[in-house]
Amino acid sequence: QVQLVESGGGLVQAGGSLRLSCAASGSIFSINAMGWYRQAPGKQRELVADITSDGSTNYADSVKGRFTISRDNAKNTVYLQMNSLKPEDTAVYYCNLLTTGWRNYWGQGTQVTVSS
Repeated sequence: QVQLVESGGGLVQAGGSLRLSCAASGSIFSINAMGWYRQAPGKQRELVADITSDGSTNYADSVKGRFTISRDNAKNTVYLQMNSLKPEDTAVYYCNLLTTGWRNYWGQGTQVTVSS
């Protein structure tokens, strides 16, 4: 079994920054990609950013230029640096891990609230 533990959410004013972290532990044999999704009230969960084991990154258009995803393979940890935050970034952010066997694991979620 794989466990994902997220940290770093909170309340910030518009224009501010937050850094999310997600540490994976457990029976991790081979990771394909790790990433962050978010879900705002009344909306579907959406991809924010992900990063593959070789470092390739992918971002939602809405966060390009403001968010940066990075990864420490030795620690099985993924980070999301969020700058120039906007009220529309308010959501629960979920960490995701995709194995090479195409199994998905999810964290419990961390709340990010951006006040205007």
